[in-house]
Formats: sequence, C-alpha cells, structure tokens
Amino acid sequence: MSFLKTRLTLAALMLSTSLMSTVFAQTAAAQTTTEGRTILERVEDNQRAISDAAFNRIQLSSCRFGLQNNQITCAERARVKALESVSINTGANNRDTRAISIVLEPAAERGISMLSYTYDDASQDNETWLYLSALGQVKRIASGNSDDESEPASLFGSEFTTEDQDTGKLEDYTINILSEGTESGREVWLIETIPNEKRSRSTRYARTVQYVDKERFVVLRADMYDRTGREIKRLMASRVEQVNGNWMARSLTMMNLVANRLSNMAILEINSGVEIPETFLTPRTLTDVAFREAELQRIRAQVQ
Repeated sequence: MSFLKTRLTLAALMLSTSLMSTVFAQTAAAQTTTEGRTILERVEDNQRAISDAAFNRIQLSSCRFGLQNNQITCAERARVKALESVSINTGANNRDTRAISIVLEPAAERGISMLSYTYDDASQDNETWLYLSALGQVKRIASGNSDDESEPASLFGSEFTTEDQDTGKLEDYTINILSEGTESGREVWLIETIPNEKRSRSTRYARTVQYVDKERFVVLRADMYDRTGREIKRLMASRVEQVNGNWMARSLTMMNLVANRLSNMAILEINSGVEIPETFLTPRTLTDVAFREAELQRIRAQVQ
C-alpha cells in the first residue's frame, strides 16, 4: 500500500510539473507576442509621425543586380524616376494615413500617380488607386488586405509593392520575438510576423522577420519568406536620421531574390508641418491636372 501511495504521489507530482511547464510556456509565448506587438506599434507610430503633413521628394531606382567583388551592384543601367509625395494622417487618433505619389520624371511617365488610404482598423480594407496619365485611366488596385485574393501591385514598376507600404492591422498577425542580435552595428530585436488565415490569402509573405533597432525603433532589415520557407525578398534600410524627433531611414533597398532585381527608394528632401488640404488627397487629384498642379504649387511654395 505504501508503495502504491508513493507511485501515485510521484505521478501526481509529474502531472503537476507538466501542467506548470505548459502554463509557463503559454505565458512566455503570450508575453513575447505582447512585447513584439508593442515594439512594432512603436515602429509604426514613428512612421505615422513622419508622414503627417509631409511633402517629400523621392528618387526611385530599379535594376537587375549581381555580385561584383562580393558586393551587390546593378548589372545594368538603373531606371530612375523622380517623384513627389504628399501625405497626411486622418481618422481616430490620426492613425490612418492618406498619401499620394506623383511621377515627375522621366517625361514619358510624368503625371502617373498613386493615391493610397491606409487604415489602422483591421476590419477596414486599405484602398489604392493608380492613375495612368498616358491612358487617362484610374485603376483601383489590391492593397494586400482585401478579400479578392489578388496580389499587391508594384509601386511604379519597382520591387516595392503596395503591401510593403502598409501600416496598421497588427492584429492580423501572430508576432514573436525570435532573438536579439546586431544589424549594421546596431543592437536589434528579430521579430517574426505570421499572417492569419484571412491575411494569408492576399499576401505573398507567409512569414517576415524584421530587425528592429532597439534604440531608434526603425526596421533596419526585413526578410520575407513564401509558403515553402524560401526567402523571396529582403529589405535593407540605411541613412537613418532623426526628423522632428523621430528616427527614419532615408534610403530603402528592396531586393527581389527570385527575379534578381532591386529597387532603391531615396528620400532626397523631407518637409514636415506643411499645410495640406484634405481635399488634395482624393481621387480628383489623380485626373484633374489643373487642380493638382495648382495645389502642388501652393504646397511647394511653403518649402521653398
């Protein structure tokens, strides 16, 4: 009888230990998810602060890349576009963003523009419109979170897509802090995001690992993987500078590891605190050239 009691006691102890281990593991997982989301919220808050009442001039370069002397370089003459970008924050607590980007050069593409509405609320689909000046047509395109299961569109023929520009909707992802490390000489968190079932239907990325600067809350690198676990794209950030108290990367390079193509988005000029009427961030600006140019002249005059 004593032997039986001892066995029962040991069994109960082992069960208790197992349950406690399970609880501790679940608690740790919940904690890393909460902490990971908090970090990414800080990153997005930075991005929103920089995009509010902003007028920027951007250079977008794309090319096929190769390796030369162990360095990634363009294997052909890069295609270069000059753009102007205007954005404001709207909605509850200014957590939504409206932005328009307009091509200035090359001359053959002048007037091509993209208008996007990004919503923080996961229940509200982001909206993006592309205006093709040569055809005089406006096309509504997928933004990476709609229900039509179509893939996000390229930004002006580059390796960046509408999905890459999205903010908000962190609740659409499982978020894990994988580890800590260094990137470009900076201490970083490696944070994994995995889309939920609904989001996964409209994204190429089955998993993304972001390298977040611990001090500046800027993503210095992001690795994107497809459903087979293959890394298909990589984002590299550089020229991190402080703008009005918020850190931002003024140079972003997106590498398509499948097509061996890359695009660099260089923010040449940053202007914040610009007075921008909300009526300018509407589809009318895409097609009404006279209205667009008159409003742009008013905006440009504020920063000259």
